Amino acid sequence: MSLQINPVLCRAGVMDNYAYIIVDVKRDASMVIDASEAAPVIRKCEELSVRPRCILTTHHHFDHVGGNEELKALYHLQIIGPAAEQNLIPGLDKGVQDGEEFLVGKMRVKTISAPGHTSGHVLWYFPDDKLLFTGDVLFNLCIGGIFEGTSGQMWDSLQKIKSLPDDTDFYPGHEYTPHGLPYALKCENSELMRSYAQRARQRLSEHLPVAPVSLGLEKKCNPYLRIEDKNIFEQYF
Repeated sequence: MSLQINPVLCRAGVMDNYAYIIVDVKRDASMVIDASEAAPVIRKCEELSVRPRCILTTHHHFDHVGGNEELKALYHLQIIGPAAEQNLIPGLDKGVQDGEEFLVGKMRVKTISAPGHTSGHVLWYFPDDKLLFTGDVLFNLCIGGIFEGTSGQMWDSLQKIKSLPDDTDFYPGHEYTPHGLPYALKCENSELMRSYAQRARQRLSEHLPVAPVSLGLEKKCNPYLRIEDKNIFEQYF
């Protein structure tokens, strides 16, 4: 199945979150990932003429769940998120565990537990389409901060991401590329890295998302994914 991915910039200029509206090509089903704000998501849904069936929430932080209850009231949708944070996510209807799979229409979604940023953070993986939504674990050329978990947990979560196929496209929860780019170039000034940087700067100058980027490319350019020793990684935090 081929999916249409529609990024929606939320909290622009403040936190630069991305919500994502996912629509299958036959337009039989749609969903929202990380409903940061209701208003921009509603505008995009109206533009696309879709009514989402559910919201998939990666973690409980306010800038990822701020639109949950308003969208639920409007669209009568289901909110799905990590069972480990079920008491923290507004409007949650279904808590899911690591490895649990479910269908939204014919779209198959796999839950991947990825603690570190928060204790119950999950990734949403679409194995049939090789798409990964990383919330606040992995960004372009950087990673999320550790608020509730440990550096060891974050390391383990990043290894799960690294184990996925290189041709998987990933979509982060924020546009933090401007923050990650200078340090990434300092760590790696290869032709591949310079090409990544050039494309990123061009996209940003056009007010477009840098994502998606393939995991294969990100593994080679993101300085945190390039670390091979857990002990060295933990020294950063």
